[in-house]
Amino acid sequence: MATTVSPEPDDNKQPNISAAKVKELRDLSGAPMMDCKKALTEAGGDIEKAIVVLRKRGAAVAQKKAARVTSEGSVTSYIHAGGKIGVLVEVNCESDFVARTEDFKELIHDIAMHIAASDPKYVRKEDVTEADFAREKEIYLDQAIKSGKPAHIAEKMVTGKMEKFYEEVCLYEQPFIKDQTVNISQLISTKIGKLGENISVRRFARFKVGDAGETIAISKPEQKAE
Repeated sequence: MATTVSPEPDDNKQPNISAAKVKELRDLSGAPMMDCKKALTEAGGDIEKAIVVLRKRGAAVAQKKAARVTSEGSVTSYIHAGGKIGVLVEVNCESDFVARTEDFKELIHDIAMHIAASDPKYVRKEDVTEADFAREKEIYLDQAIKSGKPAHIAEKMVTGKMEKFYEEVCLYEQPFIKDQTVNISQLISTKIGKLGENISVRRFARFKVGDAGETIAISKPEQKAE
């Protein structure tokens, strides 16, 4: 009697990705349709995993384009709380064409709105002044030592505290107010991956009625690779 051999499963078979699922991912991420289909294929059709794939690709593209000059862009304003808080922000890109796209306009609006709500003091970690860095580190180190921790443990605690400090005061490190799973740096990276140009926040100012002073932050020029 002949033995019937079942065919081996094809591990390389690509999942069947429906157009509806591709559209769902595009609506969630804003990424191009082909990128969404590729991400879903790589993620085996899982939407959440595909979003992670898109974010990683966006970050990789952003890293490649980080040294490119951003001499174009736009300034936008945002007024919040019935005229009690106002923000001006300059976001740069490489071309006037990208500066006029709806994606770029949406990005700078979201960044301005985020600044109004979250009140960052700096653009990037690299913009934190040496004096502010030293002051915060001294405070955290003193707290750790007074809690009775050994010196090497205290130093590790300070490192963790400083990362939290950056998250609180640096725009790029802050969780985006509309999606706490990503920070502003990742939000920008996603747009870089979609638009194909380097994008960076140059400076911002935030004013609040009744505050004695205002927040004005200007990012240091990024160091270009030789």
